[in-house]
Amino acid sequence: MILFPAIDLKSGECVRLVRGDMSQATVFNADPAGQARIFQERGFAWLHLVDLDGAFAGQPINANAVDRILANVSMKVQLGGGVRDMKTVAGWLDKGIARVIIGTAAVDGRVAVDGWARTSDVAAVDLGRRFEDAGVAALIYTDISRDGVLQGLNIAATVALAEAVAIPVIASGGLASIDDIKRLLEPDCARLAGAITGRALYDGRLDAQEALALIRSAEAKGMPAS
Repeated sequence: MILFPAIDLKSGECVRLVRGDMSQATVFNADPAGQARIFQERGFAWLHLVDLDGAFAGQPINANAVDRILANVSMKVQLGGGVRDMKTVAGWLDKGIARVIIGTAAVDGRVAVDGWARTSDVAAVDLGRRFEDAGVAALIYTDISRDGVLQGLNIAATVALAEAVAIPVIASGGLASIDDIKRLLEPDCARLAGAITGRALYDGRLDAQEALALIRSAEAKGMPAS
């Protein structure tokens, strides 16, 4: 189980949105590289990074901020936002990004695109199945209706996707407290590869050391390590 702290980049700053709404952005740190260092010092092995401006523009916009982050931390980074072609994928991989996210998210089981601004007619499970033979490392299931509002993860929908596909699934959207971490460590969530946390970390609702210690304890007792 990997716990991914999230940094969302807007105008070069570290922000959090409410349900993907760019007009509802709260700036938590004007220095994303500094925030990434904080996460690394707290013991996180991975960082979830999103170029929000890039997601809407269809091309990387916050590349300078990403470069500074990569220069300041040794943790593994998965990045999304503005990835529309293989040239962009290759460019990020060459810079040291470990995983490049081809971004989609789900609301009411449907896939949202273009920075979550438009909902498609494709079901999340159907899309996940399409990628089973494409060499995808993981699927990130984000419940947009819960994203940034601290209502708890949509475990039922995320687990349903994980049970329908062979690809590892990462939960995202709504993680609010240590109770969510405990829920993720229950037997029915064993198929999940991890979860992404944002606002709960920034506003202190989730203590990083406590969460990571809980995960390590579960792994020591036999839960599969990620």
